[in-house]
Amino acid sequence: MTELDHTHDPAARSWVAAANVAGSDFPLQNLPLGVFETGDGHAPRIGIAIGDAVLDVAQACRRGLLALPEDITAACGASTLNALMALGPPASGALRHAAFGLLLSSSRRADAARGCLVPVSRARMRLPAHIGDFTDFYTSIHHARRAMAAMRPGATLGHNFHTLPVAYHGRASSVVASGHACVRPRGQLGMDLADIASGARTGYAATRKLDFEAEVGCFIGAGNALGHPVDLDDAEQHVFGVCLVNDWSARDIQRWEAQPLGPFLAKSFLTTISPWVVTVQALAPFRRPPAPREADAPPPPRALTSARHEALGGLAMELRIAIATAAMKQAGQAPEAIGSPAFSAQYWTLSQMLAHHTSNGCNLRPGDLLSSGTVSGPDVRDSGCLLERTRDGQTPLALSGGEQRGYLEDGDTVELRAVCAAPGAVSIGFGVCAGTVVAEAAT
Repeated sequence: MTELDHTHDPAARSWVAAANVAGSDFPLQNLPLGVFETGDGHAPRIGIAIGDAVLDVAQACRRGLLALPEDITAACGASTLNALMALGPPASGALRHAAFGLLLSSSRRADAARGCLVPVSRARMRLPAHIGDFTDFYTSIHHARRAMAAMRPGATLGHNFHTLPVAYHGRASSVVASGHACVRPRGQLGMDLADIASGARTGYAATRKLDFEAEVGCFIGAGNALGHPVDLDDAEQHVFGVCLVNDWSARDIQRWEAQPLGPFLAKSFLTTISPWVVTVQALAPFRRPPAPREADAPPPPRALTSARHEALGGLAMELRIAIATAAMKQAGQAPEAIGSPAFSAQYWTLSQMLAHHTSNGCNLRPGDLLSSGTVSGPDVRDSGCLLERTRDGQTPLALSGGEQRGYLEDGDTVELRAVCAAPGAVSIGFGVCAGTVVAEAAT
């Protein structure tokens, strides 16, 4: 596990004033990485979020403000994070240390560095990496049980859920950065038993059950060779950092197509991620034991547990889900919070997901994205999707302005945020993962 060092010092302050404001997502102790552009003819480049600004890393390197080895400097000049990811934790750690020193309140290079800052308002965020592969897991026991009760009443949770992190291979081409619209997808919505008995044909239509899924994503850093599994205790050496994920879902399409092979068109139309990647080094103060299992649950397989993992394999991270309807936005109302599930309650950890993913020899590559699946808490109020929260639309969510939602309507904006907090540490955030539903595309 990554060790604490001077970059986690809660007393440290930055000369960027906004980074010192209580509750800022991006204090000096965070320093997440992303890719941005400013629309002035310059190519997309790597940035570090600090308060209400973005440090242009390539420019800072050119000005000699970040003393880094040649290979790291070259990677910092790229238009994606993939090259930096491939260099592993030593490289991202070295960049973190250099940026921390540059942005520290006592830095002698503060005046020179001010010219490398871009206001967040001017930065247009892009995907942080080229995502070669995307794998979506299913690791919340609370989500699994409530979703099953809503979609297949009477069914029971499969025994394999307790022995391995269940997953499917998603679609990397439709992963987008926060702010991209979610076009209501079309698909086969399925039939009931009477329709099937009558020989009726299924037709294509826009989904009537569009949903969000609040998830935590993990970007792979240094990959593993084909045929060489990653040991659980080595998994963190292959993690670059963490982001937020909204894996949009069409529940009526999903219910019809998912058996026997699982999700396809109900998921592949769009996945939104937050553009800032919080590095594994920044997460060190927030490590904690994984969630305890129920007394009658079988122990995890030997390959998916260890003394080290049982001590610090979990992460103290709380997601925050909010919705803004078209009517709310027109009235100037802020998005309404509807849930705050804790990631620490997941049945399987990110390290377990990564280790299991490679256990058959599958090779992961820099920039690959693994996602946790829906993050849900034990209380239905902290459901990570509307399928659970509304029991498949049967008990609509009541919003404070009098509106109700069984599923998302056109004009609705979903915002995901998160915070990591622990005693004696400065809390850090992840920025926003947001998307607005728009009507079905014209054909």
